[in-house]
Amino acid sequence: MIARTWHGAVSFDRSDEYFRYLMNTGVPDLKATPGNHGVFVLRRAEGDVTHFQLISLWDSLDSLKAFAGDDIERARYYPGDELYLQELEPTVCHYEVLEPSQPGG
Repeated sequence: MIARTWHGAVSFDRSDEYFRYLMNTGVPDLKATPGNHGVFVLRRAEGDVTHFQLISLWDSLDSLKAFAGDDIERARYYPGDELYLQELEPTVCHYEVLEPSQPGG
């Protein structure tokens, strides 16, 4: 299993609005891609900036490419992202999941 992590920062006063935006754009696309095994949306306020971290789980590189394209290291953005994000970070990170957590275990 592969974990894909993406980071974005928005102004604190727009964080709830951006969360709703994420839930209508990237998150449904991630979940709808065959081979996706879940999405975690994390949020952390730090002064006047709110950081979002998305972690998506994938069964293979081929599944990941179906969402991200051939260059899986490149971040994928949506048309409204530039209205919220302080920076369009160009890359994401991938990790090999060595010990997946299971409910009750």
